[in-house]
Amino acid sequence: MSSISNVENFSPQIIRRVAKEMQELVSHPPEGIRVIINDEDVTDIQAVIEGPAGTPYADGHFRVKLALGKDFPQGPPKAFFLTKIFHPNVAKNGEICVNTLKKDWKSDLGIKHILLTVKCLLIVPNAESALNEEAGKMLLEKYDDYSERAKMMTEIHAQGGGKGSKVGIESCASSAIGGPLPKKHASDKKITAEKKKMLRDKKRTLKRL
Repeated sequence: MSSISNVENFSPQIIRRVAKEMQELVSHPPEGIRVIINDEDVTDIQAVIEGPAGTPYADGHFRVKLALGKDFPQGPPKAFFLTKIFHPNVAKNGEICVNTLKKDWKSDLGIKHILLTVKCLLIVPNAESALNEEAGKMLLEKYDDYSERAKMMTEIHAQGGGKGSKVGIESCASSAIGGPLPKKHASDKKITAEKKKMLRDKKRTLKRL
């Protein structure tokens, strides 16, 4: 579906509401969240969420997308991680399962609320509504193993050495979405030969998983 036809699915009032919310998020971004503006399609809502400190996702940059349905805001949008992540509430295709986007949805909830909810999910996963059953089981029964797997996936896909995060980090540094990041995020850390070898070994390990 082209961006133009997607915009045409919504009334001018909804387009204005979404555009206003996105501009507010650019002007006053929540901590650890950067939205990415698509000038051609305001309904293409993407953001980069920093992995919260103290979690297996720390130091990662995770790109997420909200897909607005024709019934928005009466119906909730769908949310997806575009960056690969190992998490109980994220399916293999990246779809996010959270009550805010299901039975707890209210039409006056905004984009900021959804993005903050997704960030909270990185801090407090919910094993009871697992879309990734393996991750949910590990979270409940073998937390250390779950944490190690999640860290490994974060290091490979959401940090400087991973393909998934590079677009997000570059986009975050754009002045169009709130100015450059601090230096430690704006440029990839120098990866030594040893680190590269370790990443290659981890990628091979992941392929076997």
